[in-house]
Amino acid sequence: MRSGASKPCRRRTPRLYPCVFFASVDRVRNALALRVYKTIGGDAGAIAAAMVTGKRDFLSEEAKDLIRRAGIFHIVTISGMQMTLVAGMFFVGLRRLLAMSQTLALNYPIKKWAAALAMVGAALYDIGTGSRFGTERALVMTLIMLAAVLFDRPSLSMRNLALAALFVIAFEPEAIMGASFQLSFAAVAALIAVYEWRGDHLAASRRQIIRPGVWSRFAEWREIVSERALHGPGATLVATLCATSATASFMAYDFHELSPYVLIGNPMTLAAIEFFAVPCALVGAALYPLSLDGFIWRYLEMGIGLVMWLAGLIANAPGASLHVKAFAPWAIVFLTLAVLSAVLWRTWFLRATAIPLALIGLMGAKSGAGFDLAAPATGEAAALRRPSGELALLGKKPGAFAAEQWLRADADARAVSEAKSGTGCDDYGCIGRAVDGRVVALVTARAAFFEDCARAAIIVTPLRAPEGCNAPIVIDRRKLAETGAVSLRILEGGAIEWTTARGVDEDRPWSPKPAQPAKRAIAPDEEAEEAALAEPLE
Repeated sequence: MRSGASKPCRRRTPRLYPCVFFASVDRVRNALALRVYKTIGGDAGAIAAAMVTGKRDFLSEEAKDLIRRAGIFHIVTISGMQMTLVAGMFFVGLRRLLAMSQTLALNYPIKKWAAALAMVGAALYDIGTGSRFGTERALVMTLIMLAAVLFDRPSLSMRNLALAALFVIAFEPEAIMGASFQLSFAAVAALIAVYEWRGDHLAASRRQIIRPGVWSRFAEWREIVSERALHGPGATLVATLCATSATASFMAYDFHELSPYVLIGNPMTLAAIEFFAVPCALVGAALYPLSLDGFIWRYLEMGIGLVMWLAGLIANAPGASLHVKAFAPWAIVFLTLAVLSAVLWRTWFLRATAIPLALIGLMGAKSGAGFDLAAPATGEAAALRRPSGELALLGKKPGAFAAEQWLRADADARAVSEAKSGTGCDDYGCIGRAVDGRVVALVTARAAFFEDCARAAIIVTPLRAPEGCNAPIVIDRRKLAETGAVSLRILEGGAIEWTTARGVDEDRPWSPKPAQPAKRAIAPDEEAEEAALAEPLE
């Protein structure tokens, strides 16, 4: 298994002690994940290992696709929910344990002691599960919530969430562009907004004097329904609805997919995590060194079996997964402002500004331009839109991740293998026709330049094209070094619209201009190869 976060440590010098520590932790994680997987077996064992240790090495593509279509892929990630449950179990359990002593309960602040110990437990859980970026953000939020208990502040408030966001942005500013940051903070902001609204509503209800009559009965029934909805099973549905509404735009933007049945799958997932995954992870990890953890994983297997059965029903239901095309670049900005307006403002008038912002964002989501040709920065593969309108993947071995993202951005539900079928590829490259009929060539061998430069309108290659190549558009190694990944859109009249990952003159601290290759001594065989490559075509 790959060691997720560890780095090789050769000598135990003081500077390398952290590296040695995390490498040791990762070895224990690998061993525990293997133990869980072998005990349960199959996809259920792979999901259990991911739930307990954060290791997803054993997950098959079929299992990933199943839980993704069911909208419950977060069960195989160590997210804020697991972190909150772990901290909550430490906090409640330790507080009840300390309360068993009358002397401690009556004379000492055992609530603050439990909060401090829960902070330690949450930090250890983060280290034990690999301390990935998403888990670190959840840890920061959890620590701030527990620190609020130490300082006698409200543990759930938008101020605490803002402090957590500020901390993450200060130390990991690039995280703000990631899906994990967007989804976690949007979901928590929505839940806190509902919690604060409920608190304000209850306070206003207590202050309000209601006269006897029909209105008093209506108000009484309204309070009963509200309490039932925000407690017990109803609370899970309300929380899922709020979190899903806040994160839907980010899910569609980042993953190009929406799950309509998330209100069915998420409550069951929450129950599995709460009653099976987190308790089993803590108890099983404690019993693992004693080899007494076998029955714990069998108990976890029951919960995962129930989740997988439900996931199969949801994934096979009609319309279980809605594929969304790539947004216009500005659409997510207005959708984000709509979410912030809905959860941050305190008056209904200001919250209503979320409606026009959301409408503008939806217009941008619908008007995404798309692409007709896309190539990664390596130039080893390409996605080409055929005259039929479907995308075709060119390349003997196109990167699975990049190919999947191309298809998702086009709202194409086909697998990568299906998109590769029917393409004319051989040992020298691939040939295809674009949506307007022009020939596009992916050249992977130098011998193909002579023919493809004469007949192709667009050439994509990881090599350096010869100077005499007559193709109107050549995307070779030199071009990709300047632009990074590129996508082309064919406009009416045959004009080409370019979109590049890097601007032509871009030179910023976070995106520096590519360094010019240094001159070096060339071996005789390399010199002959370079001369042949640079020789003009006749």
